[in-house]
Amino acid sequence: MFESIAHVRSLPGDQWQRQTVDQHLVGTAELARGFCAAFQWSSWAYTAGLWHDIGKYSREFQKKIRIETGYDAERLQGRAPRVDHSTAGAQHACKLGDAGKLLGYAIAGHHAGLPDGKTNEQSCLHKRLTKNIYDWRSACPADILNQSLDLNVLPFSPRRPRPGFGLSFFIRMLFSCVVDADRLDTERFTKPEIAQLRAGYPTIAEVRHKLNAHLEELSARDPEKPINRHRAAVLKQCREAANEPQGIFSLTVPTGGGKTLSSMAFAIDHALAHRLDRIIYVIPYTSIIEQNAKVFRNALDEKGFGNIVLEHHCNFDPKKDSDDDGRDDPKWAQLAAENWDAPIVVTTNVQFFESLFSSRPSRCRKLHNIMNSVVILDEAQVLPVHLLRPCLEALRELADHYRTSIVLCTATQPALLEKDDFPEGLKDVREIVSAPEALYNALKRVNVEIIGKLPDADLAAKLNQYSQVLCIVNTRKHARKLYELTKENAGDIGGVYHLSALMCPAHRSEVLERIRAALKNEEPCKVISTQVIEAGVDIDFPVVYRSMAGTDSIAQAAGRCNREGKHKAGTAYVFEPEGGLTPGHLRHAAETAELVMRHHAEDPLELDSVREYFQEYYWLKGDKLDEKQIMEDLRESTFKGDFPFRCIDDKFKLIENDTRPVIVPWSEEAEQLVHDLGSQEPSGSLARRAQRFTVSLWPNEYAALENAGSVEMLGERYPVLINKDIYDPHVGLRTEDPTHHNPGNMVV
Repeated sequence: MFESIAHVRSLPGDQWQRQTVDQHLVGTAELARGFCAAFQWSSWAYTAGLWHDIGKYSREFQKKIRIETGYDAERLQGRAPRVDHSTAGAQHACKLGDAGKLLGYAIAGHHAGLPDGKTNEQSCLHKRLTKNIYDWRSACPADILNQSLDLNVLPFSPRRPRPGFGLSFFIRMLFSCVVDADRLDTERFTKPEIAQLRAGYPTIAEVRHKLNAHLEELSARDPEKPINRHRAAVLKQCREAANEPQGIFSLTVPTGGGKTLSSMAFAIDHALAHRLDRIIYVIPYTSIIEQNAKVFRNALDEKGFGNIVLEHHCNFDPKKDSDDDGRDDPKWAQLAAENWDAPIVVTTNVQFFESLFSSRPSRCRKLHNIMNSVVILDEAQVLPVHLLRPCLEALRELADHYRTSIVLCTATQPALLEKDDFPEGLKDVREIVSAPEALYNALKRVNVEIIGKLPDADLAAKLNQYSQVLCIVNTRKHARKLYELTKENAGDIGGVYHLSALMCPAHRSEVLERIRAALKNEEPCKVISTQVIEAGVDIDFPVVYRSMAGTDSIAQAAGRCNREGKHKAGTAYVFEPEGGLTPGHLRHAAETAELVMRHHAEDPLELDSVREYFQEYYWLKGDKLDEKQIMEDLRESTFKGDFPFRCIDDKFKLIENDTRPVIVPWSEEAEQLVHDLGSQEPSGSLARRAQRFTVSLWPNEYAALENAGSVEMLGERYPVLINKDIYDPHVGLRTEDPTHHNPGNMVV
């Protein structure tokens, strides 16, 4: 007879350490139950953890693990058999009936991902439940096999509206608990030195102490300055509202009103008042997340990058952002990105919402740590229209059943609230600021003027009339053309900068630092940019020009004007570009904004104007708020319990594009990274680092570079730009002439 083992690890001196299946199942179950200890349904997570690996009791799995690891190898000969050990627990759970099927999904998917309920694929749950598997029962202890479970304890009533959505959401939370518990229990046995790095986070009370010290320091700087008095008033109201019951809140504060730190103060105080575990700050754009994360680290981390603020997004580079205590690689941050167990998490809309609708273990692992927390949605009004209904339903689910408070943070108007013509909106949302319109008027520092069509040559001439000016346009092509015209006309004065997504993120960050330095030193600074500069980038220009766009985008552009109130009033000019508006949703948004602004010519950004814009652009969309029919898929699944998890994962994409990434060896660091990618085994860490040097191209652009031999595949996985001559230090990748070579770089 084999001893039933789940994992083995070799020790010095040809010694072995064994973890039995019993030990692994109980350890996983206890961890899973601990993740949802604040909820009455914690026994579900315990049971799912207890049964997730019961297939490992089979004699065939025991042979497999011994052959693969070399443990007890002298007794065994031959190849390791293929063993499906996750289906056993799902089959056993489903014998409990329809409720047991909820457990079955979580158990069956803990390695390969949540399966679809019933399809033609062999991987679907329905076919796995009828699959013949190796015997495991003869070796499974009775106390594990006969675990009792109160199946009546759910976080909600199945008779509630949209029960299919609620049940599928509950399955994902169970799945998250099982996946994370399984990974953590395995890690603490096989890699105890890594498991120890996960410990030692500061408490929320300690985080609050750090934030208070930072806020006191800020308040001591020119407290009588009018804008600082308003910021102090916003902060005071946030802290007072923190003691209110959990739920959904809105924080409507104009740009420059201090909503970033004030919302964090609310969240930390609210978490303390209700014994919540963490704060998750969700930002719409990767282009600004590093800046916001830096604001929080400066406020909360004593050394600038400690183990309080986790920054998690595609451009995150733990090695680059490590602190100065001698560590080359803050391993804690890489580990925390796996399951979001840090006190403060700063992430993107894409990472947050796509994880909530994912079927993959790697993405769903962190979901249970969204429970019992405060989620701040920065610029909440920019959620993608085509997936708005499922996004709002997920927020409702978190607030209603998972002890999660939601803060809708916006500079304009809480566009996601329920209204007569927007029944899909969120109900019972409490505004933190007592008088948003009065605050808007008090903080108004910019006059917005609609100036009609403006040829590029005339626009460039106007920009050169200013020492410091920002111009934001809708396309990369337009930004580059306007940059070149402005730079040519600027002559020896110079000070012209370009920003667009044709520059890799590391390049853009460097240019932004030069822009900030020029503004601070009152040097000439004329910036032509796409929307990458629009939201959250902490810069301040006396004059802004904005190509016609949606009202929310125009408001964001105006937020870069006279931000600190250095002038009596700044001016934001809105113009129609020479080439007309870009087709698609950008044109629709711009045309809607232009129509609405005619009715509010005196102040195009007053709250009534913004409200009318969202009514036309957002609230009257009907079925277009769920173009992928995700809610309908889940409604049809309700009575059969056959949830299309993988199908929904494939359909739920916040950003619909077919772009191809190209790594640009833009700096010495990037060149070293390219070398590492070519000489090392593929790894998630290297891939994440590569994001900082990546430019995304449309298929036709990528094909042109590929046909010209300007791109080469590295290790059949990473496309790398090999013709460096087409990457301009001022404007980034020049895709229009992929065969271009600088004469000085050619070998004769």
